[in-house]
Amino acid sequence: MSIPQSGGGPIEHHDQLAGYMAEGCKPKADWRIGTEHEKFGYCKDSLKPLPFEGERSIVAVLQGLRDSYGWSPVTEGGNLIGLEKDGANVSLEPGGALELSGAPLETIHETCDEVNVHLREVKEIADKIGVGFIGLGAAPIWNHDEMPLMPKGRYQLMNDYMAKVGTMGRDMMRRTTTVQVNLDFGSEADMVQKLRVALALQPVATALFANSPFFEGKPNGHKSWRSKIWRHLDDARTGMLPFVFEEGFGFEQYADYALDVPMYFVYRDGQYINALGMSFRDFLKGELPALPGEKPTLSDWADHLTTAFPEARIKKYMEMRGADGGPWRRLCALPAFWVGLMYDQSSLDAAWDLAKGWDAETREGLRVAASQQALQAQVGDIKMMDLAREVVAISDAGLKARARAGAGGLVPDETHFLNALKDSLESGKVPADELLERYHGEWNGDLSRIFGEFSY
Repeated sequence: MSIPQSGGGPIEHHDQLAGYMAEGCKPKADWRIGTEHEKFGYCKDSLKPLPFEGERSIVAVLQGLRDSYGWSPVTEGGNLIGLEKDGANVSLEPGGALELSGAPLETIHETCDEVNVHLREVKEIADKIGVGFIGLGAAPIWNHDEMPLMPKGRYQLMNDYMAKVGTMGRDMMRRTTTVQVNLDFGSEADMVQKLRVALALQPVATALFANSPFFEGKPNGHKSWRSKIWRHLDDARTGMLPFVFEEGFGFEQYADYALDVPMYFVYRDGQYINALGMSFRDFLKGELPALPGEKPTLSDWADHLTTAFPEARIKKYMEMRGADGGPWRRLCALPAFWVGLMYDQSSLDAAWDLAKGWDAETREGLRVAASQQALQAQVGDIKMMDLAREVVAISDAGLKARARAGAGGLVPDETHFLNALKDSLESGKVPADELLERYHGEWNGDLSRIFGEFSY
C-alpha cells in the first residue's frame, strides 16, 4: 500500500487535477522502472503468520534490516512501520506482508539486482530469528482471524469500510500479495496507448503469474484466487475501466473517474482523518463533512489517487497491478514482461494491434477466465495460451530492441528475464499448476509442505 504523499500547494483550479498526472510526462531518456513486490512472513516452527511485535515479528525483521543494512526507519504513532533508503522503501501491507517498493531504475538488470539484494537481506535477518518468507498470491492456510491488522491509521479506516462494500475487501487487505511494475509515459497520447494496452493485456499477466490456487487450506477452484478477490472488493474503485477505451480519453477523463471514487481519508499532521465514502468533489468545494470549510492540496489529491485500485492505474506514472506474488525468478520476469511491451514503440503498437478490436465484454471475460484457468482460459475464439505466446514474443522483441546490456556488457539485453514465462508457455503450466500437481501428488493433500519447498 502507498505511503502518505507530501508537498503540493492548494488546489485552486479543476485543471490542476489532470495537470498533476500530466506532470509525470518525461522524455524517453528519463523513463525508469520501479518494481514492487510483497511476500508473506511466518514463524518456521508453527507456520503461523508473523505478529506485529515480539521476538519473531514484523518489527523484529524491520529492526534487523535497519540495524544491519543501513535503512532509515519510518514510524507512525510511535510504531516502526517501514524503512527507506536510496529511493526505495520497505513497507507493510495491512495483514503484515512485507513489501519492497523499489527505486526508479534504468534497466531490468538493475531492478532485478535490487530485488535480489533485498531478498538476501530479508532472508539473513529472518533466518536468525526463525522466520520464513514465501511468495504466493494468496495466503494458503491462514484464516482471517490469524492475520494481524498492522497499526496504521489508513488500514484501520479501510478495514472498517471494506466490511460495508463488496464481499472480499478484508481478504484482499490481509491475505493477498502481488508483484507490480511502475512505468513512465512521454505524453498524454503515450499514456493513453500504454494504459489501454496495460488494461487489455493485464489478464495475460494474471494468467502467466497465477500463483494462488489455495485458500484456507484447500484448493479454491481458481488459479489466481487473488484476482477473484479483487473482482469482489469494491466496484467503485476496481476493474478494467471501459471508459479508457473511449474516444477522447486522456488525463482529464481519468481525473473525473478518480473524483467519483469514494474517499477513504485525509492525512493531516500525522493523522488519518476519517472521510470514508465522502466525495472529493465536495472537498474541492470546501464542503467535505470531515473537514468543513477546508479545501484540498495536491498532496491530498495524490493520496486519493492511491485509493483507486483498477487493474492498471495512473498517478505520475503507470502501475501494472494484475499479477500474483510469486517465486524469486518471477519477480524479475514481471517488469521485463511489461517493459518489453511498453518501452519500445514498435512493440507497443504491436501489442495494441492485438487488443484494439476487443470490446469491454471480451476484456472482462479474459480477466475472469485468466483468474479461473490461467493459460487454459478461452474467451470466444481467443485462446489464452496462443495470446500469451504472441504477447511474450512481442515483449521479447521489445527488450531486444532496447538492447540494454548487463553484467558489464556480457549480457547483450534483458530478454533472459522472460525465461520463466517462456518455460511456462513451453510446458503449459504456470506456478499454480505446479502447486496443484504437488498437492494432489507427492504432498498427498498436506499443504504445510508448501512452506518448506517454496519459501525464499
